[in-house]
Amino acid sequence: MYLSDWIKKWYKIGIVCLLIILGCGAGLLWDNYKSEREVDSHIVINQVRLKVSDMMLYLERYNQEIDDDPEIQDTLQTMSEEHEVSLLYAKLDGRIIFNSSSNNTIRQVDLTTALHYDLYHARVEKDTYNIAFPVVDEVTHVQVGNAIFAIPARTIFIERTHALPLSLFIIMTSMLLIFCCLIFLLRKKIKRDIIHPIQHLKDYSEAILRGDYGQKASYKTMDEMGEVYTVFDQMRLEIMYLSLRRDEQEQAQKELISNISHEIKTPLTTLKAYIEAIREGVCSDMPAVMEYVEVMHNNTEKMTRLTEDLLLHALKELGQISVTLSEQYSRDMLIAILQPIAHYVRTTGVTFIEPQDIPNVLIHADANRLEQVISNLITNALKHTKAGDSIIMNITLERGQLKITIADTGEGILPQDMPFVFDRYFKGKLNSNLRYEGSGLGLSICKHIIEAHQGSISFKSVQGQGTIFHCLIPLG
Repeated sequence: MYLSDWIKKWYKIGIVCLLIILGCGAGLLWDNYKSEREVDSHIVINQVRLKVSDMMLYLERYNQEIDDDPEIQDTLQTMSEEHEVSLLYAKLDGRIIFNSSSNNTIRQVDLTTALHYDLYHARVEKDTYNIAFPVVDEVTHVQVGNAIFAIPARTIFIERTHALPLSLFIIMTSMLLIFCCLIFLLRKKIKRDIIHPIQHLKDYSEAILRGDYGQKASYKTMDEMGEVYTVFDQMRLEIMYLSLRRDEQEQAQKELISNISHEIKTPLTTLKAYIEAIREGVCSDMPAVMEYVEVMHNNTEKMTRLTEDLLLHALKELGQISVTLSEQYSRDMLIAILQPIAHYVRTTGVTFIEPQDIPNVLIHADANRLEQVISNLITNALKHTKAGDSIIMNITLERGQLKITIADTGEGILPQDMPFVFDRYFKGKLNSNLRYEGSGLGLSICKHIIEAHQGSISFKSVQGQGTIFHCLIPLG
């Protein structure tokens, strides 16, 4: 379920619950209003007893003379009017002795049904109660009759103010209204600060999926959602950068294939032309044949180098550059690597200075892969040197590692090229020796091989003074 639908659902449920609570409160208030005068029966009976106490005393004193003395009857009538009650005095046999009401036709009552001593049974009309009290003779202390008082409700119930229940109702209603407002504000805030930003993030995500990285995800407040937007925008920039890098690499890969195809095609054409010339007998003597063979040899080396770089690059892309480490001593391995390389460098007119002493330590290494690294680094140095320059190689021990240093006195690397020298397909802008122009894969492959030896590779270069590469390989 979407968060917006969930919030809407619970918002409705909350409103319904609040309305139910408000209705129950109103019902309770109405019930309280209806029953506010229905107080405890004993309290009301005591109030009535106090109200008619003087009449009861009068009856107890003159109960024997009431029937015959009009003055006593007048007194009782006056007292009844003063107390706003109607008095019906009956003997124990139910015979009526005195009746203060205007209806004097009642002569006999059934005491089993006429006598009521509680409010529930005493109520005979909406606002009138017939409450009975026993009349006890003052002298003999024996019950001689019953006094039945018809009393209006307004005279015995104390009218209570409605201020407290009404105030309570107003307070409860106000709190519920405030609560409703808070719920509404909460819903509005959730919609504004959570749902809408999430919907905007969804729009930004769809734009990124479409390849549109230009829409910046911005949020005006730096809170939790603002942090999410910040991280999202950083992700957008990272994806944009990776996409640009991917496009650049794809373009560079296409250019690489195109360049290598062209560079292989050129020496192949040369080889074919020279071979045909030899076959046709153009070369009349052996020195001329040897010159042709030398050209053919140089072009073959160039094709071999390009093919090897392309193969290593393909293997690296597939994660299949096999580096098989074996425990071996460094001196014999490095001497075997350096001898043919040194000879090749000297044939180019560049001075090659070999290390004076090679430490003979035990290392875990792949001799073939290390030969590729050293060959690539020296070939890279040849790109930036010319006849008369020097390439110096030194091998030492440093902090438990074998350090291989290859330095040249060539033209160096441009400062703007330095951050990218280990990137695939990268070719520096400064390259005066076009004979050794490469594919831009050599240093990337070197870095991969050295790291597979658990080592590291770094460089330092000064334009116009030369470049120094350092390879560190841990001892076995």
